[in-house]
Amino acid sequence: MIRKEDVANQLLVKIFNDILEIEEKMLRKGEFSDLSIREMHIIDSIGKKDQSMMSEVAQDLGITVGTLTTAINKLIKKGYVTRRRVEEDRRVVMIQLTEKGHAASENHKGFHNEMISSMMDNHTEEEKEILTHSLEKLNNYFNEKYKLVKK
Repeated sequence: MIRKEDVANQLLVKIFNDILEIEEKMLRKGEFSDLSIREMHIIDSIGKKDQSMMSEVAQDLGITVGTLTTAINKLIKKGYVTRRRVEEDRRVVMIQLTEKGHAASENHKGFHNEMISSMMDNHTEEEKEILTHSLEKLNNYFNEKYKLVKK
């Protein structure tokens, strides 16, 4: 008899890998084929606000400001992001999406919306509630693990 834990593990690994692979293939075939998945996730993080501080985006993504700076330089060259220093405090660097960056972000959100709609449309309200609750618990578990490995 196959244990439920083994099935859950196999499904979780498969789903994680499938989402990344599908995202990558859709990027390569689409209008924004010059972007990597990592760059797209940076664009999504920047797009959460009108403009963001570099340090906020780096923290949101769990990367260093130096790593983000390298990626931002590439995204600026590709026309997705602009950067400026705050006149009152030149240490503060603000970044925001260009029109092209907003288009890429919206395109990527569409992929996620389609994925979630497809998944949720096939469930009853009770199943949706259970699924959402289970995903929240899984997310909490990973957040706690992430805090431990980050120390």
